[in-house]
Amino acid sequence: MVVFRAHINLLFMAVLVGFLTGCAGEEGDDLDAFMANAANTMSKAVDPLPEVQTYSPLPYNVDGVLVDPFVTKKASKGSGSLQPNTSRPRELLESFPLESLLYVGSLSKKRLKYALIKTPEGVLQRVKVGNYMGPNFGLITTIDDNAITIKEIVQDDVTGEWVEREASVELQE
Repeated sequence: MVVFRAHINLLFMAVLVGFLTGCAGEEGDDLDAFMANAANTMSKAVDPLPEVQTYSPLPYNVDGVLVDPFVTKKASKGSGSLQPNTSRPRELLESFPLESLLYVGSLSKKRLKYALIKTPEGVLQRVKVGNYMGPNFGLITTIDDNAITIKEIVQDDVTGEWVEREASVELQE
């Protein structure tokens, strides 16, 4: 057993010496040659940074053609009879944009026509003419089989006056 172990140790040493002898040759010095010549072939200059252009702001046109985006518009008091009723309690469907509400059906009960509106949360709400929808004080004026017509009151971008516009929510099938 001791002799067998000695032969294994001797064989291991011979293999190790063979590997080390193979690595000691002068072949494969192409890496050393590349490293020696790399400093000569590389450029030492760095391209200059591009020149920074100066900022020139656009002049603001005070003629009223361009609307200042940083000025909040206030409701014009007394000029014009059209004003939204801000003192009334807001209805649930006024907290959703019209684009997110779906008209999914209608039903009639005692000559009253109701529309079924699906909110983004998936809750069905029943509305009738006279209810409000959307963030722009949208009053429901008609309910048809194909669409709901809404009269919204919005502020004009230029004058700040309250104006009416018509919107609709189409039936989703």
